[in-house]
Amino acid sequence: MKVLIPGPLRSYTQEREVEAGGATLAALLDDLERQFSGIRFRMVDEQERLRPHVRFFVNGRQVFDLQTALRPGDELSIVQALSGG
Repeated sequence: MKVLIPGPLRSYTQEREVEAGGATLAALLDDLERQFSGIRFRMVDEQERLRPHVRFFVNGRQVFDLQTALRPGDELSIVQALSGG
């Protein structure tokens, strides 16, 4: 499935769009980690929780759970929140 990578994570992928697979969001992130070592930790913490500054959208709908089911034709957009003052 197509995965859209935000600018802050492109140092891992060198691309704004990559292909990854998995039946759940967790499995897809594992596949991204297999392809691009270190990327998963930037999105998921040590307690297997999504980091608060990262948002995941499947086909334009925000998802909040690593166990969210995915289909091969889905598109995942990863968005990192901006902060500062």
